[in-house]
Amino acid sequence: MERTSRKTALPSRLLRTPLGMLVWRLVVLYAVLMLCRLTFYLYNIAQLGPLSFGEIGPLLAGALKFDTVSVVYADGLFILLSLLPLHLRERRWYRGLLYGYYVVVNSLLVVATNLADTVYFRYTQKRFTADEIFFADNDNSLQLVGKFMAENWYLVVVWAALTALLTWAYRRRVREESLLRGGWPYYVGGTLLLSLAAGLSIAGARGGMTRMTRPITLSNATLYTSDSGKANLILSNPFCILRTAGNSENGNFPRIFTEEELPQHFTPEHQPADSTSLNLGPRNIVIFIMESMSAEHSAHLCPEVYADLPQKGFTPFLDSLMREGLTFRRMYANGSRSIQAMPSVLGSIPSFRTPFVLMPQSLGRSRQLPAMLADRGYTTAFFCGSEHGSMGFGAYARSAGVERLVSREDYEARHGTGDFDGYWGIWDEPFLQFMGEELAAMPEPFFASLFTLSSHHPFVVPEQYAATLPDGYTKIHKGVAYDDQAFRRFFERFGGEGWFRHTIFVFVADHVSSEKFAEKTRSYPGNMHILGFMYTPDGALRGEVTEVTQQLDLMPTLLGLTGNREPYFAFGRDVLNEPQRPRWSVSYDGQFRALTDDGILTLDDAGNPLGFTPAVSATPATSAGPAPAGPGDSAPAADSLVRRFQALVQQYYGRIAQKNYTVHD
Repeated sequence: MERTSRKTALPSRLLRTPLGMLVWRLVVLYAVLMLCRLTFYLYNIAQLGPLSFGEIGPLLAGALKFDTVSVVYADGLFILLSLLPLHLRERRWYRGLLYGYYVVVNSLLVVATNLADTVYFRYTQKRFTADEIFFADNDNSLQLVGKFMAENWYLVVVWAALTALLTWAYRRRVREESLLRGGWPYYVGGTLLLSLAAGLSIAGARGGMTRMTRPITLSNATLYTSDSGKANLILSNPFCILRTAGNSENGNFPRIFTEEELPQHFTPEHQPADSTSLNLGPRNIVIFIMESMSAEHSAHLCPEVYADLPQKGFTPFLDSLMREGLTFRRMYANGSRSIQAMPSVLGSIPSFRTPFVLMPQSLGRSRQLPAMLADRGYTTAFFCGSEHGSMGFGAYARSAGVERLVSREDYEARHGTGDFDGYWGIWDEPFLQFMGEELAAMPEPFFASLFTLSSHHPFVVPEQYAATLPDGYTKIHKGVAYDDQAFRRFFERFGGEGWFRHTIFVFVADHVSSEKFAEKTRSYPGNMHILGFMYTPDGALRGEVTEVTQQLDLMPTLLGLTGNREPYFAFGRDVLNEPQRPRWSVSYDGQFRALTDDGILTLDDAGNPLGFTPAVSATPATSAGPAPAGPGDSAPAADSLVRRFQALVQQYYGRIAQKNYTVHD
């Protein structure tokens, strides 16, 4: 009898330990978050639409991940204080402090903000974020809050009920009893437990702990649903508020032009021409987004860099494709980070003060290249050799309309784990081979994009190639040569297949390398000059584009080449069919910059022109570019360029405020 009593008492004792009580309180908090989400869905079911049975599992998985981040953000301090390995935590005032933290903070930061989202979402179609903190700083804020509470009194009742649940679940009257009574086991065991909790909290806040994991962002919700509206169902606060703090974009750019004047200077809405200079029809499209592939790596693009050196560049195979394809000699990145390249290339949407992907407004309505092609019968896929969901690439691809994500897990399920590079993901050469195998099985026409990984810090290559690849002049050159070889072997293996011959291949870098060689690449605009070209196996695309181009131009140009007849939204231009649009590359590095054939125009954050710096050897001025001018020059061409750039930035922030990146009806 005594032994049985002890057996039944042990679980009860474990529940009364500091760890047991903490786990219980966090489980209840997860339940409260799910109840808030259910309330959110029922209130907004007309906007979100019905849920199919197949959607529920992925939505719950995504919700659990985001709720974990919210729990750590709101209760990270509570978790650590609950496990502090000191007898101080047994004092009545300390226990009262923890009780007050748990009930008050979670009642306000978790329950109240999520229920506020329930009402707020109906008006804005987005979750409550740091942007609304600034909105709330108005004289009539309390009056507005009171009005909303009166109109939605039943949500106030839900808030009170959930707060009561938190109060009851805390089990304040239960006295915690540590299994380790005292002495060194108490302190050592408690310290180990605290360290474990701290590590798990960091992992929970980031969304994982591998090298490939970047802190989870709002766009990661699209990994669990392709419906941007239902992605809002996955999100929860306080994650949305705290994750966007410091990344707030309120469209804080002056309205220089009226709504009527604005499109006269620049519009992101494109009306396709009745005929195009080259219509290749519904061909397959494969876009290779290449990590850190600066133009200076190529002897074809920058022959002067290698004029007096024994090693003539590090991309001989890609150079050979450029000579046979359509090469953009002056292609520039629109940002300096990998995550900025994704919307630029797939959606023709730039990033200015804050990377577009990190803004909550990025979940607004859009019609990007993958979605437009999918509506025309294309199957779509995005390939990256890192873990599923890492670095935000797959999440953005899903939000852009990509149907299928292929990642490290898919590769290893078929080919084993031996090709992991130990840092980022699968080596590029075997992953490219795997991509070719997958493309061969996809219905045509298809759209696919791949983000390479290997030409990146820590600048290592597979051991079998370490002695055969050139060392180069910077740390990255060996990795660049490895990727060039990987592409050569991809083309050698699949070049004879039918799908290959019917494909437009696009090669573009995400940004320049951190390891710079030529002096001109150490400052603007050389530090934005990247490799970019298109290649068709049958030679349908040939020649060189010598004027300034940018990542934003790829989507419009591909739509023109494939015979698109649908109006579309893009900040770039169809290089082959829109000569009336500005020929420039736009970016932000503390100032708004527009690089043209003739020089560099700069605007401050208020939209005021800071000056125009003429190019050292400018190409002849075109109808879309001004003659070289100084800051005070009032020449019509220079004035037109300033107005066009001001209008582009105003259009960008206006669409951010609307959360709409489509052609208006």
